[in-house]
Amino acid sequence: MTQLLILLGRVNERLALAAGLLLLLSVSVTLFDVVARPLGLSLGGTDELSGYAMAIATSWGMSYALTNLTHVRIDLVRARGSAPVRAWFDAVSILSLAAVAVTIGYRGWPVLAKSIKNGSTANTTLETPLWIPQSLWMAGWLWFALSGVVLAVVVCVFLAGGKHAEIDEFAGTRGEI
Repeated sequence: MTQLLILLGRVNERLALAAGLLLLLSVSVTLFDVVARPLGLSLGGTDELSGYAMAIATSWGMSYALTNLTHVRIDLVRARGSAPVRAWFDAVSILSLAAVAVTIGYRGWPVLAKSIKNGSTANTTLETPLWIPQSLWMAGWLWFALSGVVLAVVVCVFLAGGKHAEIDEFAGTRGEI
C-alpha cells in the first residue's frame, strides 16, 4: 500500500511539473503579447488562453497538493488529539475530499458532453472549440478524484490496521515550516 502511495506521489509530481510548464508558457505568450502590442504585433486572445491554462493547471495541480499534504485544513481539534483521534480526523478529511472530487468530476461530464454535442465554441475572436479546454480541465478533475479515492481507500485500510503513523505520513497535515 505504501508503495502505491509513493508511486502516486511521483506521478503527481510529474503532472504538477507539466502544469507549471503550461503556466510558464501562458505567461510567456502573455508577456510577448504585451511587449509586441506597441509594435502592432498583438497576438490577441491571450486572456482567453491564459484562463484556460489556469483552469487546466489548477485541476491537474490539485492532485499534487493532495499527495504533498498541502490542501488547506482547519486542524485545531486534530492537533490536540491522540494518534488515533488524528487518524480518524485524517480519514474523514480525505474521504470528504475524495467525495467532493468525485462529485465534481461526475458533474463535469454533462457540461463537456453538451459542448461536444452542440459543437460549442468560445464567445471570443478565437472561437475556441470548448471541448478542448473542458476535456483537459475535466481530465484533471478525474485524475484528482482517482488520486483522492486511492488515498481514501488506503487510509481506510491503514485505519482498520491501526497504522496511525502511516495515515499521518500520507494523509495528515504538514506543520508550519
